[in-house]
Amino acid sequence: MGNCVTLRPNIKKNENMRFLGNSEAKLDTKGRVFLPSSFRKQLQGFAGDSLVLRKDIFQDCLVIYPETVWNEQLQDLRSRLNRWNARHQMIFRQFVSDVEIITLDSNGRLLIPKRYLKLANIAQEVRFIGMDDTIEIWSKEVADQPFIAPDEFGKELESIVERVDKEG
Repeated sequence: MGNCVTLRPNIKKNENMRFLGNSEAKLDTKGRVFLPSSFRKQLQGFAGDSLVLRKDIFQDCLVIYPETVWNEQLQDLRSRLNRWNARHQMIFRQFVSDVEIITLDSNGRLLIPKRYLKLANIAQEVRFIGMDDTIEIWSKEVADQPFIAPDEFGKELESIVERVDKEG
C-alpha cells in the first residue's frame, strides 16, 4: 500500500480535536453507519460543525473532516496555489468538487453515498481510524492488513525522527 497523505495546515485552531484509535462497524442496507461514540464525543465540542466527506487522494479510503478542519485545509491549499495559473485552478477545482457535506442523524449515524462506497471499495464492514484531526473510513478487509510491515514501520519512524532531530 502507498502512503495515505493528508494536507496539514499550519493553522492550529483545533488543537483540542484529536481523533485517535480505531473501531469497526457495519453499514445498514441504506449505507448508514454509526460513527464511533469516542469520535462523536470529540465532535460535540465543536457543535455546529458539519462534516465533509472526501475520498482520500492517495488511498482507497474515505476521509471525514470536521468543517473547521476542512476550511483550514482549504485555506492552506489555496495559499499554495496561484489563482491565475490554469493548472493550479484545475487542481483546486478537483479537490473541492469531490466532496460531500454530511451530517449525523439523531442516532449518531451518517449516510455514506453509494458512489463513495464504490470509490473506496467498501462493501458492508468498515473500520474507522482516527487520524488526529480527521477520521478515515476503510473497508474492514483492507484495514485488517498492516499498512506497513512492523519492521519497516520501526525503521521508517526512526529515520524520520533522526532527520527531524538533525534539522531542528
